[in-house]
Amino acid sequence: MPPGKENPRQAFHRQVQTEVPKHFRQKMGRLAFFHNNTNMCLLSKELGKKEDTMKKQSLFKQFFTYVSLNICGMIGLSCYILADTFFVSNGLGTNGLTALNLAIPVYSIVHGCGLMLGMGGAMKYSIFRGQADSENASRTFSSVLVFTCILAFLFVLAGLFLSRPLTALLGADNDVFSMTHTYLMVILLFAPAFMLNDVFTCFVRNDGNPSLSMAAMLTGSFSNIILDYVFIFPMNMGILGAVLATGIAPLISMSILSVHGIRKKHHFHWIRHRISVRLTANILSLGIPSLVTETSSAIVMIAFNSILLSLCGNTGVAAYGVIANLSLVVSSICTGIAQGTQPITSRAYGRGDKRTIKRALQYAFCYSLAVSALIYLLFFFGAEALTSAFNRERNVSLQQISVPGLKIYFTAIPFAGFNIILSTHFTATEKALPAQVISLARALFVILPAAFVLSSAFGVTGVWLSYPVTEVVVCIVGIFLIRRKIEHFFDFC
Repeated sequence: MPPGKENPRQAFHRQVQTEVPKHFRQKMGRLAFFHNNTNMCLLSKELGKKEDTMKKQSLFKQFFTYVSLNICGMIGLSCYILADTFFVSNGLGTNGLTALNLAIPVYSIVHGCGLMLGMGGAMKYSIFRGQADSENASRTFSSVLVFTCILAFLFVLAGLFLSRPLTALLGADNDVFSMTHTYLMVILLFAPAFMLNDVFTCFVRNDGNPSLSMAAMLTGSFSNIILDYVFIFPMNMGILGAVLATGIAPLISMSILSVHGIRKKHHFHWIRHRISVRLTANILSLGIPSLVTETSSAIVMIAFNSILLSLCGNTGVAAYGVIANLSLVVSSICTGIAQGTQPITSRAYGRGDKRTIKRALQYAFCYSLAVSALIYLLFFFGAEALTSAFNRERNVSLQQISVPGLKIYFTAIPFAGFNIILSTHFTATEKALPAQVISLARALFVILPAAFVLSSAFGVTGVWLSYPVTEVVVCIVGIFLIRRKIEHFFDFC
């Protein structure tokens, strides 16, 4: 282009080409290229940091939502028995509380079987969903339904034909035999309702609807409380009223959960299929820690009841009934944290996202520690008031046994929370063996020897000490299973 028709920018470039030496122009070009690439790298790093922060915020929000809803739901679920304990103790006195505490282990076993199939199946379902395998996800749900119905039918048969021998086996004497037998038999007859409610609750939660799952559990619990009051006091139905209220509550919960299917928001459905031995074994192996956790509470209650009957008689069993049922609420909070983390962990495991697995575990431990501190302060300073709420007769012996028992027993809370979360984490990532080691150590191999040895040495105080001692020992085992130094504890996944 002729010089006279150039614009200023073109004139400048022509001048540079003619007046600036070639080697200098090449050097300037390289510097400009380096400068531009450096800016791009810095920009890329900055964007990466922002994206990482957004993912953290999104994960924490998801974690907080799942955990909060699950804690509320699990507290509601634990209120099935806690409401019975409160109304029975106020309506039927110490003998009623003793009868209830002798029969509760059977409920724990039924509930444990429901959770074994529900939690194991829901975890496997989440893993298949993370892998976008919808056919195997629905096959998992169908298999769980089949085995739930089979197990529930066996419990119903036990209720019809074995309830009296079981009542005698649990240690009920003449004063409480009739009430214990009534409660135990009706609980077994309602086993299908309890187990199916556990299964649907787990699957609906893992299908991306934790709020409905929570609403169903809370609605069932509130209805249980209302029915307990109506059946025991205005209708004067005694222990039968308490157990009927408990059995009706899961039916109400399932009616709420059915909304998930009616609105066609579910990704699982029944399909006809051949039972896969491998899939069934996998579901059971993932669910066994949940079964062991619940069954352990039943075994421990039976052992503690036996020890306390020999040390303090029925009053000792009634005192343990107060502590055990409050412990059920505390365990449900820890389980709520663990189960709230589980869907996040299972989906991340299904797609191979180790960073999300690690962060979810970090959040769970920190949240559990904070909640544990608050709960223990409540029990320590409110022990007198809490015990009095279950002691309408103002039984001095019951108060003297329960108050120090509460303060000693619940020192285990932070360690129990750690163990429950770690066991669920291992299960959610298909590491069934370490999960089972932790569960069995808590359930049988540590607490039972500790209870018998410590009660022989320290009497009733030794019974209360056996629980925190067990949780501390199992916590050490859990840290060993991590296979990392404690200072690098949060780096494992």
